[in-house]
Amino acid sequence: MNHVVDVNIIGAGPIGLFAGFYTGQRGLSMRYIDPLPEPGGQLTALYPEKFIYDVAGYPKVRAKDLVKSLREQTSHFHPEYVLEQTAVKLARRDGLFEVTTDAGETYPSRALIIAAGIGAFAPRKLNVPGVAEFEGRGVAYSIKNLAYYKDKRVLIMGGGDSAADWFMMLKDVAKSVTLIHRREAFRAHQATVDQMRKAAAEGEGRILTPYELKELRGDERVREAIVYQNQTKTEVPLEVDEVLSMLGYLSKLGPIADWGLTLEGKQVVVSQDMMTSIPGIFACGDMAHYPGKLKLIATGFGEAAIAANYATHFINPELKVDPGHSSDQQR
Repeated sequence: MNHVVDVNIIGAGPIGLFAGFYTGQRGLSMRYIDPLPEPGGQLTALYPEKFIYDVAGYPKVRAKDLVKSLREQTSHFHPEYVLEQTAVKLARRDGLFEVTTDAGETYPSRALIIAAGIGAFAPRKLNVPGVAEFEGRGVAYSIKNLAYYKDKRVLIMGGGDSAADWFMMLKDVAKSVTLIHRREAFRAHQATVDQMRKAAAEGEGRILTPYELKELRGDERVREAIVYQNQTKTEVPLEVDEVLSMLGYLSKLGPIADWGLTLEGKQVVVSQDMMTSIPGIFACGDMAHYPGKLKLIATGFGEAAIAANYATHFINPELKVDPGHSSDQQR
């Protein structure tokens, strides 16, 4: 059994980090529990180099820089980080919530905030010859370092926001960038799609629709992709150095689904104060569900502040929920 903190925060992604900031603002101690090797959640694990445009006060901010700022903001309150451990069991004993991880460690707290994003996630993979063979040898599901792709011939597969965003970022870095999508229409934001089509029309990249991948070939690394037009079945060979599979992610609640919380699909149902069906346990971010929910980082930050302040009130009912203005506080 480890020492008791006021709040265990399950998930050290951007919403969890901001929940920790407000927890600290109210004078509470906190501990993060996260299965990833470093804080930041999806921003760090999947697209640290990607720009984010819907964070208040930032015209645009790179994901890794947003995480850095959030960590710095929370660091004033000296949070404890338990990384590379997954919360698997929850018990209520002697007025405390005891979270046990897959490492066999138990971490008690007086309240609990679940900010686990979309839960456990893994990339959606294609069952196509060569894809599994060349994983880590030319096939990737995220970009950690944009400069790595300098002067490379890159193939992107997908029709969502990630595929379109990376097309726009890589066109100025890579030697060539080709995007294939199995449909004519894209799921990505229309403004980005328009920019992408304009760039392709001006020779800054290539878009092939409706095309799919048939096979990857190579030696110690991927060297060639065979793609085909899925209506005419016409095959086109492409010389490639890197293949980015941006086909989305499969997510699941994981062990949290067995904690006795009221669920709505893969989300935890919360009330207007972000409390779940178990008093003392709060949820915020993509994991939380309520009528009218919008899965945006902007709304997640607001939910984090609500969860942290009501968790404070749960621990000490004599404290007001209203935290006051941060500008009035000395640090």
